Amino acid sequence: MIEFFLLLFVSQSYIAGKRKESPPLRKFSLKQSIHLHRSTNMAHQHHVVLLAVMMIMLSAMADTDSFIFGGCSQVKFMPGSPYENTVNSLLTSLINSATFTNYNNFTIQPTPSSSATVYGLYQCRGDLSNDRCSRCVERAVSQLGTLCLDACGGALQLDGCFVKYDNVSFLGVEDKTAVMKKCGPSIGLTSDAMTRRDEVLAYLETSDGSTYKTYRTSGSGNVRGVAQCTGDLSPTECQDCLSDAIQRLKMECGASTWGDMYLAKCYARYSEGGRYSRNSNDDSNHNDDEIEKTLAILIGLIAGVALIIVFLSFLSKVCEKHKGGK
Repeated sequence: MIEFFLLLFVSQSYIAGKRKESPPLRKFSLKQSIHLHRSTNMAHQHHVVLLAVMMIMLSAMADTDSFIFGGCSQVKFMPGSPYENTVNSLLTSLINSATFTNYNNFTIQPTPSSSATVYGLYQCRGDLSNDRCSRCVERAVSQLGTLCLDACGGALQLDGCFVKYDNVSFLGVEDKTAVMKKCGPSIGLTSDAMTRRDEVLAYLETSDGSTYKTYRTSGSGNVRGVAQCTGDLSPTECQDCLSDAIQRLKMECGASTWGDMYLAKCYARYSEGGRYSRNSNDDSNHNDDEIEKTLAILIGLIAGVALIIVFLSFLSKVCEKHKGGK
């Protein structure tokens, strides 16, 4: 079983530009990582500084990459074992599938060299385009490789997607275990806002009454809400999970101005001010355009900083030569 826990740090994130064509299939390894080596070369040090600055600024932009929770099984596998190859194959399948659909699950059957079956799924937020879904899943899988190194099972929730794998079957199994709860200020909503909040949550709990949806949004005044369950649940199980999450959210967060309740297979969130109002492809495309514009501005600023650093380095060398000539 996977034990979920909260991490008290903000994970680094990146944003890639829009891809115009479907990317080629990629292979993923849990041991993929980036190593920065020490160097006395001043230019190399400047590049590292610029990279760090870019990562910090891009992290603030990438709302889909925001870390929510993560957990790993206590059972470990031997590095280089057939099981590791099976896990890598599964995670690669998740990444490649996310290019085409916002939900999928895979079961990798035992091979002659491995007797273990590995199960996995990913679930992107319902309003994400395939491009943004793919980027989010790739980021989540990458973080799992660091968070759950050599673990037989792991799960990670980012703001935009959820990824889980394990050697114990969990597909199609309802799980209402509470894994993460966050609430805003305990005294914040007025009586009118509380009424609107309850209306939003009530709608999320019943959807529109005619069409089954795993992803639901609602709004009343300036209060917005969103709820979603994983695609492996049946309509009845999804409804049961969301109802439980919403009831817990109301009980735990009371009059808070915002609240998040994540269960193992579903979540419900609300906010006064519209944090969770992203509910259309037009909004997603608009967000992508805004991100690209902001990214272009950041690249320009970083290029300017790079020129200043190069100029200062040049002046420093000139001064050193001048001192040495005296």
